[in-house]
Amino acid sequence: MRKFVIDPEKPFFIFDTRGDAHGVKLGPYLYDMRGEYIGYVRGEEYDVYTASGEWIGNLYPDGRIVRKRNYQRRPLDVNRPAPQPRIRITARVPLPPMAADLGFDKVDVLEWDDEIFQRISDLTPDLD
Repeated sequence: MRKFVIDPEKPFFIFDTRGDAHGVKLGPYLYDMRGEYIGYVRGEEYDVYTASGEWIGNLYPDGRIVRKRNYQRRPLDVNRPAPQPRIRITARVPLPPMAADLGFDKVDVLEWDDEIFQRISDLTPDLD
């Protein structure tokens, strides 16, 4: 993957391969299109985590969340940030960039499972 930089002061929209907008990155946080907090992004590789701390892939320059088709599941991130308050999202979403072919070894996470941010990870320990 080519190195790229996301300006933390500007919204960075999250798309799937079809071009549907699923969310926006503001600072290190991810929000859905209603403004609800759904996850966060960390590191130089733009590792994407759900709100429950499950790693799901890496953010690509075209706005997709991508991971290897066969990947080793990581443990939950215990240092996840506190849930963020709801924000107001602009009604205008830019056109999605042209999506490059991922090849067979990678998968667009939101195309494969578009509800990944809407459920609690199965890695989350049960409450007693």
